[in-house]
Amino acid sequence: MVAEKLLEILKQDGVVAIATLGEDGPHMVNTWNSYIRVTADGRLLIPAGYMQKTEANVAFNPEVLITVGSSKVQGLHGPGAGFLIRGKAAFLTSGEEFDLLKAKFSWLRAAFVVTPDTVTQTW
Repeated sequence: MVAEKLLEILKQDGVVAIATLGEDGPHMVNTWNSYIRVTADGRLLIPAGYMQKTEANVAFNPEVLITVGSSKVQGLHGPGAGFLIRGKAAFLTSGEEFDLLKAKFSWLRAAFVVTPDTVTQTW
């Protein structure tokens, strides 16, 4: 089950940072909080328009780190809350998750699907 605080953050404006590790080292890419959809079983569905380097890295090593936050959500010690998500990722170009995102984001070329191993509130 995804924490209610994380779901609240995903409704806010904000930048999401996604880190992957490929053969030639680490890589970072960003998306928007509001682009992320959460499935009933807690997976994150992220529309990928470009993210070719991220996709290549995930093919090499599926482990990802994601940070997400918002200054508008109450955190652990005051205004602002954030999470660190560690998990495994895959890119899908067909299927139910792809179709769900494609209906909302006509520009996407793939669904970036993350299965969290840990979800930790960091602030």
